[in-house]
Amino acid sequence: MTVGSQSHQEATCMIREALNTAKTKVRIGCLNVRTMYAAGKLAQVTAEMRKYNLHVLGVSESRWVNSGRMRTTTGETLLYSGREDGQHHEGVAVILKKGVEKFLMEWKPVSSRLMLVRLRGKQVNTTVFQCYAPTNDADEEDKDAFYEQLQRELDNTPDHDIKIIMGDMNAKVGADNELYNSAMGHHGCGIMNENGHRLAEFCTTNNYVIGGTLFPHRDIHKLTWHSPNVRDQNQIDHIMINGKWRRSLLDVRVKRGADVGSDHHLVTASIKLKLRNTQGKLTTRKRLDVDKLRDIKTRHHITLQHHTQK
Repeated sequence: MTVGSQSHQEATCMIREALNTAKTKVRIGCLNVRTMYAAGKLAQVTAEMRKYNLHVLGVSESRWVNSGRMRTTTGETLLYSGREDGQHHEGVAVILKKGVEKFLMEWKPVSSRLMLVRLRGKQVNTTVFQCYAPTNDADEEDKDAFYEQLQRELDNTPDHDIKIIMGDMNAKVGADNELYNSAMGHHGCGIMNENGHRLAEFCTTNNYVIGGTLFPHRDIHKLTWHSPNVRDQNQIDHIMINGKWRRSLLDVRVKRGADVGSDHHLVTASIKLKLRNTQGKLTTRKRLDVDKLRDIKTRHHITLQHHTQK
């Protein structure tokens, strides 16, 4: 993983401070921007991020090449992962709100379709997997390679982390959750396609839930993509969380007001850490009076009691 260039003071600050606590609400989002390889596009994207007060924004189809880290003129930290052959296709990125970079523990540019970022929390850390999955019409080999890569990265992430998988998954999961009720609610949109089956199967196997299917919003707040004629709309961008932290996912909703010149809408989620009470009742041990044991009569009385109880 990559920690990036940081001073000793910044590293110490990371240990003392935390993003995710039981008292704070974290707002994340994901958006297919179609491209950031255009003049002024990054500024447009970060402006929408500030508008919706997001701590973390995942970007699909950034179209930047190679990988790296940079700071915007308005203070956000941008981490990106793209192709290494110079072609401006695909690409993913994660943008951190100004100040959130101090919680950054490590990040990894995996490929032009996948990267991950790990953020420090007080009780538990959070790992975000930003994705841009192959389309439904893509070659089966490409789809297999993507999900195998995602599986490897999940397996290498600590089990106790809050794990968020998000991005343009190009998957219609639909409203029928009969086959995948552990991974889905019944508030999805449309009819499941082949990519939707892949995603639902992946989530079922790894104990993840698809957030956009859990909450009873109107369709306009669930549909994430529209065709040029606006007649065709689908729910193909998703935010998922590992099942053990499902109660911490408060809401997933589409924000149609975010305008970055894309045919996708911004998907947002609110997360507030909910911890189980594992303390139980405290038991107090009775303290013995050692001085009494030194007394011969007392010691003899305790000995008789012990033999009587046998």
